[in-house]
Amino acid sequence: MSPEEEGVLLRLAAEQRVTVPRLLVESALTAGAETPSERRNAMAELFALHRLLASISNNVNQMAKATNATGEVQEELTATLAAVRRTALRIDEAIDGLSLP
Repeated sequence: MSPEEEGVLLRLAAEQRVTVPRLLVESALTAGAETPSERRNAMAELFALHRLLASISNNVNQMAKATNATGEVQEELTATLAAVRRTALRIDEAIDGLSLP
């Protein structure tokens, strides 16, 4: 193996948070399909995004409380709430799709 090839393997293994031997085994057994490590990392990222979305939703809730106090609903709040709901549904669908065997 050349130093360049070794560098590529080390980089890919680091990105997937696995050892080079594990990367090679998973790559050989999946024959171009998604590896278990790639799937695990994708799901972890989606769960992190879902937590972020929940945090954003809490902030939006505070904006809604302010709107309730004044009686004025801002157009931005309505659009933001709709976007949060659409995004949450897309994340849930993506996680469900990754969970299938």
